[in-house]
Amino acid sequence: MPVILITGASSGIGAALARHYAAPGTTLVLHGRDAGRLEAVAEACRTKGARVETARLDVRDRAAVAAWLRAANAAHPLDLVIVNAAINGGDPGGDVETEATAFETLDVNVNGAFNVALPCVTLMRARGAGQIALVSSLAAFAPLPDAPAYSGAKAALLAHGLALREKLKPHGVRINVVTPGYVKTAMGSEYQGWRPMEISADEAAIRIARGLARNQDIVAFPWIIAALARGSALLPESLRRLGMSGFKFKIRTGR
Repeated sequence: MPVILITGASSGIGAALARHYAAPGTTLVLHGRDAGRLEAVAEACRTKGARVETARLDVRDRAAVAAWLRAANAAHPLDLVIVNAAINGGDPGGDVETEATAFETLDVNVNGAFNVALPCVTLMRARGAGQIALVSSLAAFAPLPDAPAYSGAKAALLAHGLALREKLKPHGVRINVVTPGYVKTAMGSEYQGWRPMEISADEAAIRIARGLARNQDIVAFPWIIAALARGSALLPESLRRLGMSGFKFKIRTGR
């Protein structure tokens, strides 16, 4: 029966994915920062018949994360790992990001993601099986001027994931990159601006799970926004800048 590990599972897309995968016979290993919210998600998953374990730790702590992953995999080999934990980027006042804000975003969204993904690569390659999904964003294709560190972090996951996918294919390990558009979550609601074709976290979870089951290299949605985002890189800079001008935003609250 499947064993699925999800980081950032205490809210948003991570919580929706946990609830989506929860079923009798399934083991969920859920990570989150907020103990109360994480336990609420875990209990909802247990109600659906899943066996659930939880962990609270900082994904930036490389040694602690690696030890946790090795212990979890030793207890029950991980079939699917969804690397989802992330934080917002940008300046609350709409100004250029400070160094502290930018480095925090990169530390969590890039280093934190790699701290989870790379030990899992080692574990799964040794076994010759497994699947890792890196949750990126359509901002990886069409960078948001008001969130350069966030956009850069998500672009790093996209490039790294696609390159790693090719390297690991002969070893039986599948890598997928998820690039959602606007999803209605608590984190997403901090961005105040135009949010075209926004969908619920539960709908996003359905689309992600479907794409992972099909082993798509990039699970991108909604398709119209995804096509525009992916095509924007081919446009002259003047047209790309004009097209992105409608996606300005401000963050409702600071950290």
